[in-house]
Amino acid sequence: MPSAPRTTPREPLRARLLTTLSGDPAGQPPWVRALAEGDDAGYFRDGGAVWTVHAGLGTLVAGIRALLLQALHPGALAGVHEFSRYREDPAGRLVGTVRWILCVTYGSTAQADRETGRVARLHERVRGTYDAADGPREYSAGDADLVEWVHIAFTDAFLGSHQRWGGPIPGGADAYVAEWSRAGELMGLTDPPRTEAELRTRLRGFLDRGELRRDERVDDVVRFLRGIRFPGAMRVAYRILFAAAVASLPREYRRILGLRRVWWPAITLTRVVLAVSARALGEGPRAQDFARRRLRRLGVEPAS
Repeated sequence: MPSAPRTTPREPLRARLLTTLSGDPAGQPPWVRALAEGDDAGYFRDGGAVWTVHAGLGTLVAGIRALLLQALHPGALAGVHEFSRYREDPAGRLVGTVRWILCVTYGSTAQADRETGRVARLHERVRGTYDAADGPREYSAGDADLVEWVHIAFTDAFLGSHQRWGGPIPGGADAYVAEWSRAGELMGLTDPPRTEAELRTRLRGFLDRGELRRDERVDDVVRFLRGIRFPGAMRVAYRILFAAAVASLPREYRRILGLRRVWWPAITLTRVVLAVSARALGEGPRAQDFARRRLRRLGVEPAS
């Protein structure tokens, strides 16, 4: 079974959570501290839809849901299987993804652009061939259809998880999709969806065109995600979060993945896990608190 980042059961829960998410038990690696630096408010406003959704603990489920959904596109999955070190270094892969999300969400435009550039450089070498529905197809990580799929799967997962486990979104779901479209543009997507209805239509389009499918690589990713082992009580919590991610997926995607909802109340138990996590993380500063230091210095008021 793959192992999670090394923590010990005696560490406070906050330290174990932050080690898993940021690689640092205090949650303050250099890229988090850099959120306090910069000369502008960044791409997203404090109090806006993106800040609200990404600050919610539903993101713990959203990350799993996004990976399950993204795995259904054979082009996206080919890049992961052939170039990612997720099996050997799952902690590093997770921290790298969290780093991009937080820097783009809370950082200055300069920090967000640097982080996006870092990810783009990693993707430059990601290219090869995969078996599409109409035969072998060459791909690169920058292909428009793959960038679109990754963006809409991410957006759907984070929006859907917040709608189920979070509170109100300022401006509603459309505001989140419209705001987060900027992240898609940063990654090279020329026409990201800007409403919830458009997001659902674009997502469904990949399914209706037969571009999504299950194969042995998908099964491998599912086994990997299901089998990540955390220490102590976090192992039970992760099992609940994984089951919740599966339960939150629309039935047609669960069917392709070969997954079924568990018989026990994963959705309800996840509320308990997220509440405990929120209390633990509330004991000290989080990433957005560093960003607010920058905003206070610049005299930027939160969105009303």
